[in-house]
Amino acid sequence: MKLHNRDVRTDVRELGALVGDVLAAQASTDAYETVETLRNAAIDYRRGDAADRAALHEAVADLSTTREEVVARAFTTYFELINLAEERERVRAVRNADDGTALHDSFDATIAEFAEAGVDADELEELLADVLIEPTFTAHPTEARRSTVKSKLRSIANHLGELDERNLTDRERRAVWRDVTAEVTSLWGTRQVRQRAPEPEDEARNVQWYLENTLFDVVGDAYEEFEETISKEYDDVDCPKLFEFRSWAGSDRDGNPFVTPEVTDETLERQREVAVEKYRDRCKRLSAVLSQDGDRYADGDALAESLAADAERFPTVVEEARERYPDEPYRQKLRLMRERLDRVNDVRPGEYPDGDAFLDDLDVIAESLREDGQESVLESFVEPFRRQVDTFGLTLASLDLRDHRENHTEAVAEAVAAEGVDYAEMDEDERVDFLTEAILQEDPVVDVDEPGDVSETTERVLRRFASFAGWQDEYGQQAIDTYCISMTEEPSHVLEVLFLADQVGVVSLPDHCAVDVVPLLETESALNGAERILGTLFENEAYAAALKARDEVQEVMLGYSDSNKENGFLAANWDLYENQRRIARFCREEEVTLRLFHGRGGSISRGGGPMNEALTALPNETVTGQVKFTEQGEAIAEKYANPRIAERELEQMLDAQIRARKEANEEPVENVPDRWVEAMEVMAPAARETYRELLNSDGFVSYFEQATPISVVEDLNLGSRPASRSGERSVEDLRAIPWVFSWTQTRLILPGWYAIASGIDAYLDEVGEEEGMETLREMFDEWPFFRTTLDNASLALARTEPEIAAEYADLADDELRERFFPELVDEYERGRELVLSISGRDQLLRREWLEESLDRRNPYVDPLNLLQANLLGRTHRTDEEERTLRLTVNGIAAGMKNTG
Repeated sequence: MKLHNRDVRTDVRELGALVGDVLAAQASTDAYETVETLRNAAIDYRRGDAADRAALHEAVADLSTTREEVVARAFTTYFELINLAEERERVRAVRNADDGTALHDSFDATIAEFAEAGVDADELEELLADVLIEPTFTAHPTEARRSTVKSKLRSIANHLGELDERNLTDRERRAVWRDVTAEVTSLWGTRQVRQRAPEPEDEARNVQWYLENTLFDVVGDAYEEFEETISKEYDDVDCPKLFEFRSWAGSDRDGNPFVTPEVTDETLERQREVAVEKYRDRCKRLSAVLSQDGDRYADGDALAESLAADAERFPTVVEEARERYPDEPYRQKLRLMRERLDRVNDVRPGEYPDGDAFLDDLDVIAESLREDGQESVLESFVEPFRRQVDTFGLTLASLDLRDHRENHTEAVAEAVAAEGVDYAEMDEDERVDFLTEAILQEDPVVDVDEPGDVSETTERVLRRFASFAGWQDEYGQQAIDTYCISMTEEPSHVLEVLFLADQVGVVSLPDHCAVDVVPLLETESALNGAERILGTLFENEAYAAALKARDEVQEVMLGYSDSNKENGFLAANWDLYENQRRIARFCREEEVTLRLFHGRGGSISRGGGPMNEALTALPNETVTGQVKFTEQGEAIAEKYANPRIAERELEQMLDAQIRARKEANEEPVENVPDRWVEAMEVMAPAARETYRELLNSDGFVSYFEQATPISVVEDLNLGSRPASRSGERSVEDLRAIPWVFSWTQTRLILPGWYAIASGIDAYLDEVGEEEGMETLREMFDEWPFFRTTLDNASLALARTEPEIAAEYADLADDELRERFFPELVDEYERGRELVLSISGRDQLLRREWLEESLDRRNPYVDPLNLLQANLLGRTHRTDEEERTLRLTVNGIAAGMKNTG
């Protein structure tokens, strides 16, 4: 059966032609011809038909200010549409797989392999029971597009789906294409660059959109697919809850003073309203289906008892339901369920206290249908609904609070100073002792509501904690039950949060602890000191009691972004790997269940890359089944905007996690040969030294400022929080996102590969080229960690274009350029050579579709890069030139499909 009417080449060709038509109509034929001149000049050089880029340089230099803006808009629009064409090709791959064509990382294939390998039903059930995957959406500012632009693009994507998947008449096809043309025309006239920074509320609504409009519906379909897959090989294996969704949007206070308690409260309220409205709608739909006559079908004892309980709770409503739905018990029950949902945001009593209570009522209906032999009705209409409620509850997504440890220390010191305690002058041991005694005593130490004359930072921290208990009372503990501490370095940093939570009643030991306190380990010293930090906490009387109240589960967050920015790609990856193993072994010895929270970004250098490969490359010791990771910026849109792709993402996550869990069960301590570890222990320090030498070189910060568009990136209004922690210009102070974003714009993606070559060369120098390469190739073939690390570096290397980067290097002072740029290129070229040699491949990209994508994009990104470099080189820019410069940033980000 033919599933599709089009292919990616058709979409690219027709959408590209449409951009040209709109350009000619909305600007001019001359403008169209200018864009064509630039495009053809770039293609000629890429194809080898031109010896150099002289023609492209000349064409860019000849542009008028007005024409520069038109060119930037044209190429940006082209990339936005080509991204949709490639998204549609991914959908085709998924649909073809449903029709029998196997996909890589398929849950279907894994279950078949398990059955063939002799995994019995009990073992599979245990594996599934261990798994809990928690994607956590953040508001980190890596999404360059405006919401208005994204909305238009989503409309165009839906029209492309119609053209591709529906059998249309010629007239219908013309009508759809007319709508596509209208949307592209509207997109052309829409401002691409934000005029104001988004507010935290905007970021929270953006995350909520994906939860509400895609994932809410996808979850039911995904579980149905999982259950069907399992049933092909196993009888009577139930699929438990596998996913929960969490969010930092509206609650992450680290470095963002605009995330106030009011913002968090509004986010919680809005998310609950969305969940309740979704469930009310589903209840209405289900009522239309469950019209069974009570005289023909027995209403089971549980349903009868439930209706009787409702009659006591809502006698008037029950009477009205009986009159409206006589002898229709399911409809009566659903009417009462809607009533309880209506009262969730109402002053009247009788509301559902949490999602579990609502799920109990759905279970009553499900069990009654099962007893009546109506399995088909149950599976088609009730079970997907149950999965939604089990996943999203009344909260839609649970919120994590987060702030920098320095703010907690300041708040505690100022708050207890009013009680005569000089916390600021205490050493670490004294602080731990004081906090422990304060947490364990019954009476509060400080008045959080009336702290007196304190600093603005302290006032903000205390106000947040004062609100914390109220949020849990209003929205339920599961709505907001995690507190993450950025830049944790000492046990006291964790105890400070536990102390503040204790002061407001969120914690009341030994029996009550309604918060997971999560240290975020980001720096080399924190990662290497993890056992010391956790060991002190586990032995601490107060923290041990809190841990017991949280079922002996300790969540630890690992910071990929800042670790990479501090240590470089290779050293950071090795530090994270080794310290994960140490933390996992330590927690196992202490009989504490570890849940790792991976703070990954979208770019390779910030922990990005294929999620399924990242999960299977984790050390076996760390794979408890529970895993949590951040999703942010453009990665959220790429993964979760389209329902088919979102479902595929969930499948890949589950597939990777269940395979990793099975392997961890079979080999709890990963067998890593000593010679592999020894190789890494030579390479990582050497790479770190090379990387830090670069960053600490006199003049490097100036070179970075001059040879990248960092000044533009910082002013892009990407997110609500500042680009720098203190406003100072230093690599250390700069946030990881603008650091990576700026290099990505120049096509010199240094954070994803710099110093890998130096690290490898140090190892080869020590053991010899022949022996060293043999070991490295063995590591690549047999060690998932090393293979994934090099594969990710390959992606960054493949996206790097030294010739384009040279255009930006030419903007720097001659002395700085000659000192730094050749060194960067040498490291790139040697890294490329070594990665290819170790992998045994003749090209960096191992996926044909990705190579095709880069080949398709590169000739179109080149003119934008040259235009951007040209604009950056101007000492004084007009307002129009500034707008064009910002537009080139959006265009290059769209063309690279990556920001920070």
